[in-house]
Amino acid sequence: MLTALAVIGLAVSLDLLIGEPPTAAHPVAWFGRLVGALDRDWSATERGQRLAGVGIAALAPLVPAAVAGGAVLAATAVHPLAGGVVAAVVLFLTISIRSLLELTRTVVAATDGDLADARTQVRGLVGRDASTLSAAELRSAAVESAAENLADGLVATVLPFAVLAPVSLPAAAAIAAWVKGVNTLDSMLGYPSKPVGTASARLDDLVMFLPARVAAIAIAIAAADPLSLARARAWAQVPPSPNSGWPMATLACALAIRLEKPGVYTLNPDAALPTLADGERGVSLVGRAAGVSIVIAAGFVVFVSTGLGLDSSPLVEVFLT
Repeated sequence: MLTALAVIGLAVSLDLLIGEPPTAAHPVAWFGRLVGALDRDWSATERGQRLAGVGIAALAPLVPAAVAGGAVLAATAVHPLAGGVVAAVVLFLTISIRSLLELTRTVVAATDGDLADARTQVRGLVGRDASTLSAAELRSAAVESAAENLADGLVATVLPFAVLAPVSLPAAAAIAAWVKGVNTLDSMLGYPSKPVGTASARLDDLVMFLPARVAAIAIAIAAADPLSLARARAWAQVPPSPNSGWPMATLACALAIRLEKPGVYTLNPDAALPTLADGERGVSLVGRAAGVSIVIAAGFVVFVSTGLGLDSSPLVEVFLT
C-alpha cells in the first residue's frame, strides 16, 4: 500500500514540478506518430475502414501498455526501488495538470484586453474555431476544456493505476499507458469524418465513462457544493460526448455560470457566460478538484490493499534497510 501511495505521490510531484516534457521527447507524441501512420485508407469502402479501425483500436493501445509494463518489470528485476521510480515516471507521462491549469489561466487572463492572443492560446485547449468568439466565449471554452481534461488528463489514468498498483506495479503502469493510448487514438481518429476511428471513439467512450463521473464528483467536492452534481444532471447529456458533459456541467453549476459551445451545446443556460473573475475561479476550482482526485485515488489504494490484506511494502522496506 505504501509503495503504491509513494509512486503516485512521486508522479504527481513530477507533474507539478516539471509539467509536460517537450513534445519531441514525450512518449505520447511518439505514439501519436504511430497513430498518424495508421490513419490511412485501408479499404475502398467505409465498412472496410470501420473493420480496420476495430483492429487498430484493439491492438494499437497494447503497444504503449507493453512498453510501459515491460520497462517497470525490467527495472524491478534490477532493484525494487528502480521499479517504483520507473512506474512513477510512466504515470507522470500519462497525466497533465500543471500544463493544463497554466494554459487555461493564460487564456483567461488574455481575455482581459488581448483577444488575439487569447484566440491563439485557446487552440491548445479546444479544436473549435475561435476567430469570432467573444471574451466571455473564450473564457467559457477555456474552463470547459479544463473540466473535461481533468478527467482525460488525470482521473482516467491515475484511478486504474491506483487500483492495480498495490497488486502489481508493472500491471498498473501498463493500464495507465493503455488508457492514455486509447485517449490518444480517440483524439486523433475519433471524428465522424473518419470511419477508421469509429471503434476508437466507442472504446474511448467506454473507458471514460467512470473517470468523467469521478471528475464531476471531485469538482462538486472541491466546490463544497455536492448539490451541483445533482443540478448538472439536467445538462450532462447535452454535449455530443456521453461523458464530457458531466465535469463541464458540474463546473457550470458549481460556479453558477453558463458554458457554451456556439451551435453545439449550452450548459446551465439560465446563467451568464463567465466573467474574468469567474474564469479565474474556474481554474482554481479545477486545481482543487485535481487534488481531490488524488485523494480519491489514494482511497482506492487503501481500499484495495486492505481488501486483499496487502500489508508488506517492498519499496518502503528498501528505504528502511
